[in-house]
Amino acid sequence: MNQSSKLLIFLITFYSFSVISSSTAAVLPSYSNGTTVYEILNEFGLPSGLLPNSVKNFSIDEDGKFIVELKDKCYIEFSYLTYYDRVITGVLKYGSIRNPKGIQVRKFLVWLDVDEIRVDLPPANFIYFHVGWINKKLEVKQFQTIRSCQGDGFSSIQRVWFDLLEVPAPMREIPILLTE
Repeated sequence: MNQSSKLLIFLITFYSFSVISSSTAAVLPSYSNGTTVYEILNEFGLPSGLLPNSVKNFSIDEDGKFIVELKDKCYIEFSYLTYYDRVITGVLKYGSIRNPKGIQVRKFLVWLDVDEIRVDLPPANFIYFHVGWINKKLEVKQFQTIRSCQGDGFSSIQRVWFDLLEVPAPMREIPILLTE
């Protein structure tokens, strides 16, 4: 194979990849017109505080499939310690995030994947997290504020161990339950 044939094959291959990538980019609008991911969450009936304030980039397609990139891994304490991976994906529908990847909650000492997040429709005061076979109903007000990441999560895990190992204070009096 001579040089001109190799060059022609390279140019055809390069052109094919550029056409494919440009058509894919046209399908994935990223709301780069100044709309934030937090505003999009609100447009879909979800509280803006579901994601930390460290979002670096995001994109969403017309089917609701999204990718959110954070500056770094992140931990936030809600009712449960929540872990956000550097990349979060899922499907955004009105009132829910389905199949999220990259979000986990800690229950006791075990990290569990969040399978779905949804709110009541019409929006009410509660948000529901589906974690495996567990459905947890929480007040939505704790997710209204966009929060900052809190360290590496180790201090919270350390606190759980200290709480488990803490020796109760001695009791000077024993309360007696009186019944009639």
